[in-house]
Amino acid sequence: MTTLRARSLRDLLPVLIVAGLLAGIAYLARDGIGLRPLLLAAGGAGALMLLARPWLAPIALVLAALMVRREYGTGTEVALNTATLLPPILAAVWLVRGIVTRNLRRLPTPADRPWVFFLLALLLSLIVGRATWDPTVPQPANFLLVQLGQYAIFAVAAIAFWLPGLSLRSVIDLERVTWLFLGVSGALGFLRLVPGVNQLIAPITTVVFIRAPFWATVAGLAGGLLLFRTGLSRARRVFLVALIVLSVYESTFHGRLSVSEWVGVWAALAVLVWLRFPRLRWIAATVVVGLVVVGILFPTAYEFAGGDQRWAESGGSRLLLIGRVLSVTLRNPLTGLGPAAYRPYTSMQPLPYMNALWFHPQISSHNNYVDLLAHGGLLGLALFGWLAVAILRWALDLARAAKTQFAAAYANGMAAVWASMLVIMLLADWVFPFVYNIGFSGFQAATLMWLFVGGLAVLQRGEEMAP
Repeated sequence: MTTLRARSLRDLLPVLIVAGLLAGIAYLARDGIGLRPLLLAAGGAGALMLLARPWLAPIALVLAALMVRREYGTGTEVALNTATLLPPILAAVWLVRGIVTRNLRRLPTPADRPWVFFLLALLLSLIVGRATWDPTVPQPANFLLVQLGQYAIFAVAAIAFWLPGLSLRSVIDLERVTWLFLGVSGALGFLRLVPGVNQLIAPITTVVFIRAPFWATVAGLAGGLLLFRTGLSRARRVFLVALIVLSVYESTFHGRLSVSEWVGVWAALAVLVWLRFPRLRWIAATVVVGLVVVGILFPTAYEFAGGDQRWAESGGSRLLLIGRVLSVTLRNPLTGLGPAAYRPYTSMQPLPYMNALWFHPQISSHNNYVDLLAHGGLLGLALFGWLAVAILRWALDLARAAKTQFAAAYANGMAAVWASMLVIMLLADWVFPFVYNIGFSGFQAATLMWLFVGGLAVLQRGEEMAP
């Protein structure tokens, strides 16, 4: 009893220190202290908390991505935000703590090797692209900074993926983070639908609530827990059902013209049903094939997505944009043009579309696979394929080998989420945003997806890390 009490007091000490610092900040703020010192003090307090409680790192990232709207200028067209700055900061805190405690252990994953080679290939593409830049193609004076920002998106995605393996000590920690994410997402998501209330919470919700990876992640996690974990209380089951309904409503009706949103959610749910009910697979496949044969499925989906009008506004032009990006990428198909480099190259010639002529086109392909080809060439695209297969096989293997219901629910949910990501990458740059299109603002949603996919590492550990 004495030992437990001493441990409780020791665990409470960092919280008391941080609370004291925050109280001091609040007191100083009354005298008009500037915002920057406040942010530095708050950052220092947060770092102390994370040094004492590393399992709070994913929670901090979740809350920042969902609720912190602050952006930071870079002197370019690209602005950063708290959620995309946090992963490297949290990794640095882990490094400092590991050096102090002489414990730099982390959880390895089957995706480590493809991740490292993928990042090295993109770095090679950046170097080669700069060295072989066509001198007749003008670039802004700060374009190297933009390219480094594009490369940072890939690096931050990897860090967010590795973060659970650096900071979470047990599957219990992962389960807590999962329920917190679903709880906060659900509460804010439902409040956004309430007239009058939505205006009050708008200042504390970020752009992730209108981004496809977010709703697919919510649907995948909620659906996984609902279908694969028995023994949940009635209240939790009702909440999960409500959350799935919310994700379907937000994506399929509220955001109907954003095809990526409802395709991502329905793809995740379809994969979950496929995994949970193997006896229904042939029936489902037969129904889908039958709808295709009789000519109902594609025309119905086409009209639901906006039909000819939406195609004229967006679909047809995207094919033209993809064609222009592919044409300039052929300059160096092996390693590509380098991160973000296709924007200056594709703007060199006017772009005709229907009865209009775009004299100075500012092109985004709106297709993540095409972007990857332009950024890193065939080499980068092939290495991403390796990474994609490694993650999917890993999730499915963990689902089959799961010894607990939460592990089965989480692994199946992440397999469904990752499969849906591979689908919506065809529709926009959701997983690795192009800095000039979805950018760092939309990357907040992908960061959350990478965080929870990386949580698979915690499932295979089977025991707690040393604190």
